[in-house]
Amino acid sequence: MSQYETPEDRPIYRLLTGKDDRAFCERISEALEQGWRLYGSPTMSWDTAENCMKAAQAVIWHEADVVM
Repeated sequence: MSQYETPEDRPIYRLLTGKDDRAFCERISEALEQGWRLYGSPTMSWDTAENCMKAAQAVIWHEADVVM
């Protein structure tokens, strides 16, 4: 059992992924508003199957003592 209380009992580390669009940016913004913080740099890659740019951003719970 985790010592941290995260929303919806989520793990302290999450990797948010999706199409690089406004909805993805809103998901990241919502996570930050809930108390998550960015962990590392975002990553982007072209998805040939869906013919679009995909993005990924790791976030960690604000109470987590994680060393980068």
